[in-house]
Amino acid sequence: MSKLTRRELAASAAATVLPAQQTRRPNILLICSDQHTGRAMGAAGHPIVKTPNLDRLAARGTIFRNAYCGSPVCVPGRACLMTGMYASDVRSYCNSTPFDGHRPSWGNRLRDAGYHPWATGKLDLWINRDFGFEEEGTSHGHSQSPDITSLFRAPVCFRPEERKQADGSFRDRPAPDQPKADIAMRFLRERSARLGKPWAAWVGFTKPHPKFEAHSRYETMYPPSAMPLPVIPDGYLERRHTMFQVMANFKNVATPVPAERVRRARSAYYGLITELDEVIGQVLAELDRTGQTDNTIVVYTSDHGEMLGEHGLWLKNVLLEGAAHVPLIIAGPGFPAGAAVTTPVSHVDLVRTLLDAAGSPPAPELRGHSLLPLARGERGDHPGFAYAESHSEGNCTGSFLIRKGDWKYLYFTGDQPLLFNLKDDPGEFRNLAGRPETAAIQRELHAHLTSQVNPDAVTEAAFRRQAEVLQGLVRSKTRDEFRRYLTGRMGPAQAAVQAAVHYPSARA
Repeated sequence: MSKLTRRELAASAAATVLPAQQTRRPNILLICSDQHTGRAMGAAGHPIVKTPNLDRLAARGTIFRNAYCGSPVCVPGRACLMTGMYASDVRSYCNSTPFDGHRPSWGNRLRDAGYHPWATGKLDLWINRDFGFEEEGTSHGHSQSPDITSLFRAPVCFRPEERKQADGSFRDRPAPDQPKADIAMRFLRERSARLGKPWAAWVGFTKPHPKFEAHSRYETMYPPSAMPLPVIPDGYLERRHTMFQVMANFKNVATPVPAERVRRARSAYYGLITELDEVIGQVLAELDRTGQTDNTIVVYTSDHGEMLGEHGLWLKNVLLEGAAHVPLIIAGPGFPAGAAVTTPVSHVDLVRTLLDAAGSPPAPELRGHSLLPLARGERGDHPGFAYAESHSEGNCTGSFLIRKGDWKYLYFTGDQPLLFNLKDDPGEFRNLAGRPETAAIQRELHAHLTSQVNPDAVTEAAFRRQAEVLQGLVRSKTRDEFRRYLTGRMGPAQAAVQAAVHYPSARA
């Protein structure tokens, strides 16, 4: 007699659950946007951005006010979201190292528990791998077109075209995320209630990721001339931490972007968030129309944030609040209406939370902790701090974050740490690391960091993995092919230099 596979055993166990018990298990709808910073939402207290649908979702559920991504760039951030493990645990460090499925995703785990996982939109994992989801209209862009510049970190290369992203414009075309919303609504309307089992859906939207190009109606809602500029204290750019100086050089924004462009970018970015809110509202309305809202846990978050000119930086890749702090709202069974949690949490907590809500057996290898107790005002087993890491393009060394209470600690392999009190200094301008009066809290936060990872070993592992990917690329191409491949992202001069470095003349 042949042995049953893990999936067959799990399916058999799920089949023993009484139908009445099965129907009581909640459905799960996880909506993930791309590059929505955590503060830019009405429910988060933003003074300008209008997000009425997300605000209503927060009013009927729980908002986590201090939520952090696992890594502030698409691929490793989504690897963390999908696995409930740190990005470095699954060797996903940057947009050239997508998660390859060697550990179960929450789609795999919920399928084994008797759910029907389904996904549409941006996933950004390794293409053509089994992540447990029935995929419809999904995309895995970086497994097909990696950000090659993430492989050049020692020394960091230069991305000349990145500066163009620091601008905004307006269009009359429909929302880019509308087709994804349409697919999600069709699934809810035509299939979800007929599956005969609970379902878990991922809807991956792509905005407000640049280009910052919003519909023209938002130019009136957010007039560029009325947009406030980032607050950057006098002299700050002169003394900016090495990590952020290098990042500014990498993104070609070391020379400050003109104020007019900053205002346009902010106007269009805020417009994109409101446009995103509208398509999310359509999906939530369809869930209402199908009569499934009361038995569906709805999660809204984003893979990472956006600096939007704060600290003189744009886009993501850093562990400052603009890029690392993300929105997180959870509504539905088990999550109290109108609740707000201030304990710092992370995307790594979401998989454990979903499994807990689904009644699935715990998985000891998961890094995160269920957020259900925190939502109910209980501590549970959550450690009370959030962890994140960054090894992507523009990072000249490994970066690590611990947030606990009002304190935020940034550790950099081989460089000076940063310590901020976000209550007193929400802009993260006054470094308190290395002072006698903060020595105890710095030691405590560093101990939390080393309880999770050996940061310097993780940094070395990231560089090794990126070197492996780069050498594989070199072996797969001729010198001229390699040069042409790099030119689009790095420009002709850097591409020619790198081709000379990696293809000595004897091999040319």
